[in-house]
Amino acid sequence: MASTDPTQPNIVFILSDDQGAWAMNCAGTPELKTPNLDRLAETGIRFENFFCASPVCSPARASILTGQIPSQHGVQDFLRAGNGVNVEGDSKTIQYLEGRTTYTEILGQNGYDVALSGKWHIGDSGTPQAGFAYWNVHATGSGNYYNAPMFTDGEQYTSDGYFSDVITDNAINYLDDQKSSDKPFSLNVHYTAPHAPWGREQHPSEIYDDYFENCEFESVRWDPIHPEHLLKEGSSGSVGDTTENRRALLSGYFAAITSMDENIGRLIDWLEANDLRENTLIVFTGDNGMSMGHHGIWGKGNGTYPANMYDTAVKVPTIISRPGHVVEGRVERNLLSHYDLMPTILDYVRLGYTIGNVRDSLPGNSFAGLLEGAVEVDSGPVVVLDEYGPTRMIRTQSLKYIHRYPDGPHEFYDLANDPNEVTNAIDDIAFRSIIRHMNRELQEWFDKYTEPERDGSKQAVKGRGQLDIVGGKEEAFAQDVTFLRDLE
Repeated sequence: MASTDPTQPNIVFILSDDQGAWAMNCAGTPELKTPNLDRLAETGIRFENFFCASPVCSPARASILTGQIPSQHGVQDFLRAGNGVNVEGDSKTIQYLEGRTTYTEILGQNGYDVALSGKWHIGDSGTPQAGFAYWNVHATGSGNYYNAPMFTDGEQYTSDGYFSDVITDNAINYLDDQKSSDKPFSLNVHYTAPHAPWGREQHPSEIYDDYFENCEFESVRWDPIHPEHLLKEGSSGSVGDTTENRRALLSGYFAAITSMDENIGRLIDWLEANDLRENTLIVFTGDNGMSMGHHGIWGKGNGTYPANMYDTAVKVPTIISRPGHVVEGRVERNLLSHYDLMPTILDYVRLGYTIGNVRDSLPGNSFAGLLEGAVEVDSGPVVVLDEYGPTRMIRTQSLKYIHRYPDGPHEFYDLANDPNEVTNAIDDIAFRSIIRHMNRELQEWFDKYTEPERDGSKQAVKGRGQLDIVGGKEEAFAQDVTFLRDLE
């Protein structure tokens, strides 16, 4: 039944969509019910300072799979075109990761049965890619939680039921089929939750109503808009500018997370019932962060123009669990990133990541030793870096510098004294030399890994969506700044 060899563990990789690092009960939001994520944290490591590669879904997901930065793989905004589905005029078919090596592909080449259930949103949804042998995916990337369009076996169909349930049903059906196999499996379960829409009709009514009627949402920050950021047209403060509007939005957001959490519990229960829990590495993370009133924003990195790099946008919830093998009940505060996942997973299952020239092109490092009890990360990062088109960030434990090409505005935050990033200290003379040093370090890091024809700092990424492959394309990105929440 699947792999029972402790040197070749199975993998269940769970990915949420638009979930802030703050948005778990175990992460300090006690009003939010996430008993199964809490259960994972109790039986594994919860990462307090884990960052996405880009604060929007498609580039973040491409970086998770390839270990590369958006200025390498070329996915630099959410994909409005290339999915091969005639939705909102999208009829093109583009495989944005064609020619890129993914960790799932390496697993498949080394004896793993590799599966994907849920969200893909990196182009050509009808065609299995990235080494996935099982492919049952959302046709676009988000939308209504009921009757979602999907692809499997090259055919499009309409799902029946609440989409988080559908994704889990398909994943468990896949797992049931693995009972007759002795191969290890690597199952990716990619939810669309808790991405918008958040209306009552979109989520189980008993969960939504419980939050709407009984929750005060006192544990969620509600800030005024930062004076140096402009909300994009269509995402003005009026989205959540009243207590009633805010309650409705957060009720839907919380309901989506709690419903997803129930389904994560079903996956854990299946592993336990089939005696595979201790031989399965469970990795849970989010694709990007999310502000739900934080900084006055109801959105992620592209909730503002220019894009924002607040911690609420770039920090992601992350938990890794494997009882008896991974340290249990630990909260890890090292700075780590989605860049580190590919080398860590391949290192953990003893495949390494020196295949061909892949290692030389990867900015991340393995933290597999940390999973097994090391106190410090070997060769761990002193900084983490993020990018969203011409907006780039470098962050230490206590400082953050944000650079926007070609000429700003730039930001600097003294996180030790300003953890909520309220005061932009870019013009504070006391930090002048530090800012100069961080600017140089940022430039050198991106120069090292950027592929010039895909250099995001030179692309017209405005958070409106990507339309084509970058490099040689005149109009790879939509140019207005209208915020279209349901297309992301």
